[in-house]
Amino acid sequence: MLLDDFTSMPPEKRPKRGLSDADDEDDDYRRRRDRNNEAVKKSRFKSKQRTQETFTRVNKLKAENQMLEEKVKTLTKDLQFLKDLFLEYASNSQNSKFAGLDLEKLLDDVQDDKKVGKSGK
Repeated sequence: MLLDDFTSMPPEKRPKRGLSDADDEDDDYRRRRDRNNEAVKKSRFKSKQRTQETFTRVNKLKAENQMLEEKVKTLTKDLQFLKDLFLEYASNSQNSKFAGLDLEKLLDDVQDDKKVGKSGK
């Protein structure tokens, strides 16, 4: 066949669609679009819900953290008070059970342990 043979051939005729075929495709397309729209709404709702839950949890954890920090401050003050009280008692005491004890070194060791514990976290 030559190139001229192709150009001289009449175009192939396609069967015309009936109205029912077009309507069926339109209905099918509409159903798919509606299902997709519902899926998108559901997905966006879930995303907003997860964001809200995360926001609520962050606020709760911030409040809990602040409360725990205050508790640490209070307990640190209490510990210092008790150490001071103990040192005062030990230095004024005539009791011999403290005579051979180096209290300052003992307290320094406790401080060193606290520093190691904090840096180890």
